[in-house]
Amino acid sequence: MEREKRFIKGVCLNLDLGGLIGLSGNMSELKYKEITEKIIGASMKVHAALGNGFQEIIYQRALEIELSEMEVSFEREFSMPVFYKNQQIGERRVDFLVEKKISVELKAIINLEAVHFAQARNYLEAYNVEIGLLINFGSVSLQFKRLQNPKFVAYPFPLNQ
Repeated sequence: MEREKRFIKGVCLNLDLGGLIGLSGNMSELKYKEITEKIIGASMKVHAALGNGFQEIIYQRALEIELSEMEVSFEREFSMPVFYKNQQIGERRVDFLVEKKISVELKAIINLEAVHFAQARNYLEAYNVEIGLLINFGSVSLQFKRLQNPKFVAYPFPLNQ
């Protein structure tokens, strides 16, 4: 997997290009690219201002302020039902549901691990959300990963409304 380091306003970003490019290999073809770029940009501002070391709730509140100032439509702590064989078996709150299209899960840990990616992918499938972002504020450099739900089914009406 190709990795690249970029510096934006003094913040070092470790970009996992293999995960961001997706199946097509073309960044311009990413679904909801403009919205995900806004979310990532807002997260960079929060991380640049606060750094690492706070609890997740602090970053969540700060990101809420940034997204509001950018006039991005979102719901924080959005409760979504979890289904198994067409039966609701519980609920889970997603940190942010942005534009009713993108699930955003925040972490404040030293490093993202495989279990966090699996959890985020499972949420996408359980909620039938097509695109997700996993963002970690706990490392020295902001970490983020764009995820796509391969099992997404487009319905003529939203399921989780």
